[in-house]
Amino acid sequence: MINAKTKICIIIGDPVDHSLSPAIHNAGYKALGIDDKFVFVASCVKVKEVKDVVRAMRIMNFRGLTCTMPHKIEVMKYLNEIDKTAQRIGAVNTVVNDNGVLKGYNTDWLGIIHTLEKHIHLSGKQIAIIGAGGVAHAMAYGVTSKGARVTIFNRTIKKAKKLAKHIKAKLRDLSNLSILKEFDVILNATSLGMGDKISLTSVPKEYILKKHIVFDAVYEPYETRLLCEAKEQDATIIHGTEMLLYQGMEQFELYTGRKAPEEAMRKTLTKNININQDEEIYGDYFV
Repeated sequence: MINAKTKICIIIGDPVDHSLSPAIHNAGYKALGIDDKFVFVASCVKVKEVKDVVRAMRIMNFRGLTCTMPHKIEVMKYLNEIDKTAQRIGAVNTVVNDNGVLKGYNTDWLGIIHTLEKHIHLSGKQIAIIGAGGVAHAMAYGVTSKGARVTIFNRTIKKAKKLAKHIKAKLRDLSNLSILKEFDVILNATSLGMGDKISLTSVPKEYILKKHIVFDAVYEPYETRLLCEAKEQDATIIHGTEMLLYQGMEQFELYTGRKAPEEAMRKTLTKNININQDEEIYGDYFV
């Protein structure tokens, strides 16, 4: 159905080959009969090239730009406007082009909250976030907006200080992971468990308890090493596909002005996700 009037939406990341955003967005277009008006594609882009992509977006009149790891903070430098919520979060995963005016939004936090609140009432809960990048910003904003108390765990304390100060969170380095036993929810916001880091996990198995809810933003593979080991500990696990779906639905509406067809998008996500686990891939855990 693509023609000369079809508007392009694109996801950029590094890596991006694993992304299922094109599949679910294009399924949504087809379900609504607007696949002649929109098409969603992907491109692997280095951080140093984000400025060029934004320039190309204006020149080529792309309708939407989706940013995944590690571009959610870098892209903010080159936009005309940033939504107030995205400003508070300090990260953008969605850029909408209205006649050359590029405005940044963040839909990640909505995907996170929608998913978590199916399992737990967040007010007063102790939340551990592993990582301090763009996904961590969205997680922190989302759970604190619901009254949770947050501690950020990151390899580099300096990098995490701004985020911790911004949301009034506690800050610990990765040598303090043993205190995770005191927490209610563990959120992985790192890329550990995907791509060339598939054999790694952000949390040693012995620190995961049955009482924990463990949520991994990584969705390819479907069950990361972190989730597999959390399941072995009888913890409640949440797959990254849920965050992907709900943030993508919010994004879909920003790009198209149409309500996202959840059933069609979920069906395509389920069909495309790799749920087959290779039992031989896991080596020593990462600390």
